[in-house]
Amino acid sequence: MNFAKYYDLEKYIFGEVRDNFFKRGYLTAEEFFCIIIWKANRSKTKIKTRLLKDVNKNLDIATKEITNKVFKEKGNRGKLRTLLEDYGFLLPMASAILTVLYPKNFTIYDVRVRNEIKMKDDISHKKNVVDLYFNEYLKKVNDILQGHDLRDKDKYLWGKSFYNALKKLIR
Repeated sequence: MNFAKYYDLEKYIFGEVRDNFFKRGYLTAEEFFCIIIWKANRSKTKIKTRLLKDVNKNLDIATKEITNKVFKEKGNRGKLRTLLEDYGFLLPMASAILTVLYPKNFTIYDVRVRNEIKMKDDISHKKNVVDLYFNEYLKKVNDILQGHDLRDKDKYLWGKSFYNALKKLIR
């Protein structure tokens, strides 16, 4: 087994994991939790516990069910709504999962990025979160760095925020 692939988790999930999703129409628990760990390692146990309780199946069945439902959902809004409403994911994690699977259509909802695009309100707990994500957040991210894809824009904004925080720390 090639354990080295886990060393560069981002490369693995945006490559092999994403490819497997489109070949099979779902992710395995291992693949799914690689995305969870990549986004927020601290959340893995909480998400595991919730899935086992709420979906009431083992993790392999639960992740297959969740990701297959996302795969079958036709529209981007429906894909996001599925993770948020049907399975109780919060916007940062739901958008991270969808960013890995559909990087041309989604970007990660992240506080660093939100601050860089001058979006004051945290939309993650609002009633109309799906509309706000697409109509405000995604639109603002898309408006920067013309000629670049969403993933590059996300990395740029996150990196800019990190750099500014680092400079502030050093001062």
